[in-house]
Amino acid sequence: MDRFDNIPETALAWHRAGEAAVVATVIQTWGSAPRRVGSQMGINRAGDLVGSVSGGCVEGAVVIEAQEALQMQQPRVLEYGVSDGDAFAVGLACGGTIRILLEPVGTVLPEARLADLVAARQARQAVAYVVNIKTGARRLDCDGHRVRFRMDQSGFEEDQQTFVAVHNPPLRLIIVGAVHIAQALVPMARLAGYDPIVVDPRDSFASEARFPGETMLKDWPDDALQSLGLDPRTALVLLTHDPKLDDPALTFALMSDVFYIGALGSKRTHSSRIERLKAAGFSKAQIDRVHGPIGLDIGAAGPAEIAVSVMAEMTRVLRLGA
Repeated sequence: MDRFDNIPETALAWHRAGEAAVVATVIQTWGSAPRRVGSQMGINRAGDLVGSVSGGCVEGAVVIEAQEALQMQQPRVLEYGVSDGDAFAVGLACGGTIRILLEPVGTVLPEARLADLVAARQARQAVAYVVNIKTGARRLDCDGHRVRFRMDQSGFEEDQQTFVAVHNPPLRLIIVGAVHIAQALVPMARLAGYDPIVVDPRDSFASEARFPGETMLKDWPDDALQSLGLDPRTALVLLTHDPKLDDPALTFALMSDVFYIGALGSKRTHSSRIERLKAAGFSKAQIDRVHGPIGLDIGAAGPAEIAVSVMAEMTRVLRLGA
């Protein structure tokens, strides 16, 4: 799946092609603002734009301000009130207020810094773009802001001058086992912003007819995980019920920093799984990372409801860390 946004990439390409560009970022909201803090839009000198800062309510005014910012080659902070009528037009119950930072590329936002940001995004590295609104100091930070990264939460620090724009890699869900639950889980995950990948070496399960248009790998799970690479924005779900398929993937995943590991099976099945992991030398802390039986206990009946319970548990672990 492509990223939901490609504003930094597009702005950098415009700039390098000689077409002056501005990056507009929502830095603060009050009320039911149409877009969340951190949302971005790119505008070039010709008035072309990509992305959105208000769902269509104030984009026209932002484009005009962006052209003036380009002429002056200076940053601007804009503030707009979105009326109830405009908010209703984009699906909100009431209006709100938004603040937007405009940064011309090349002067205010240096090309090298933007290029480093784009490179980090392409490498699936979580990175924060940090700007002091008062002093104009700008930097990239990959080490701090742990809570912001987990919550995908851009915003001002306590000093109300330092704005942190979080750029997280897209979420990814690797499903081992092209079973019925996976057929329900894949579209749910995609709607929730995940890039789903189904892994199953069995041709009768991993077929185009069962998963039309989806990414499938017909490799053994441990080989597939090694080729895909695992990182903190990846969740792994094991659905085969077959230790020959699940255990190699589980062994590989426990050596990684994926944010979620879930394994289908009854309490008895999971107890057996735990004993195998102990015998393989894994510690209690490592084994406790495995959520099994998989999913929140919501009394799920049938594949679709089990998929709902899995998505709920993944979300809880992603956002709350437990």
